[in-house]
Amino acid sequence: MEFNLADLFEHAVDHFADREYLVCDGKRRTYREMEARANRLAHHLAAHGVGPGDHVGIYAANSVEWVETAWAVFKIRAVWININYRYVEEELRYLFDNADLKALVYQRQYAPRVAGVLSAMPLLRHTIVIEDGSGEHLGALGSVPYETALAERSPARDFGPRSASDHYILYTGGTTGMPKGVVWRHEDVFMALGGGIDPMTNERVPGPEYMVEKAKNGMPLTFLPIAPLMHGATQWAVMGQSFLGNKVVLMGRFDARQVWDLVQAEKVNSVMITGDAMARPLIEELHGPDAT
Repeated sequence: MEFNLADLFEHAVDHFADREYLVCDGKRRTYREMEARANRLAHHLAAHGVGPGDHVGIYAANSVEWVETAWAVFKIRAVWININYRYVEEELRYLFDNADLKALVYQRQYAPRVAGVLSAMPLLRHTIVIEDGSGEHLGALGSVPYETALAERSPARDFGPRSASDHYILYTGGTTGMPKGVVWRHEDVFMALGGGIDPMTNERVPGPEYMVEKAKNGMPLTFLPIAPLMHGATQWAVMGQSFLGNKVVLMGRFDARQVWDLVQAEKVNSVMITGDAMARPLIEELHGPDAT
């Protein structure tokens, strides 16, 4: 077992299979269910020519499908590319051209934008569409429905060895210019953001298996990161909790009242926010006339 993100997730699955793992917009997955569905999608992508080092875009709001796609991509040693769903066509065209996408998993509501920038993706060979009830026309995209892609493939975990040097890329807009893809090795980004270094002692974990052993010594937590998965903060909030067998609650779109409803309904232990744009509405809602 390596300091590889897919390896770390699979190790958690092997120890916490029946724990609830992910909740988002009424959909629920245990660790076992997430593993099986991610394996199915990984096999589908591999059957369509996606392999080690290839780039797969994820263009969707927070959803269980977003997370399933992320693990599926890493399982076959490919690289996911986060796509900001708020980008306008000029930004999308730049990102799609820059990212060298070979495959794209996208939410149906964004089909017109994808169709509008197809010329910026000369390497694109396969697209998968997540149904969202929007009814947007797919045009000539020829996309495979997400659930069809999963249904036709095996849930078995039968992938080859992976490396701690496999790549993770985060496209970040920053404050100036166009978005830039920041490239990390799996081991390095795990140490920096995934719990690989103890913030109190500055010591590295002794091995990949340590995360599960650490989790066995405490009660599982329920974590609610409320920023979009297209940003690194929530990506790492999800992955870091995954390695420990914890439960993650997501929301498709930020709604301050819904946050507090989820805290109560899902018995959330910790909430992660990003700045005043979320903090102020949460405080106002908590102290509003309808607060309970």
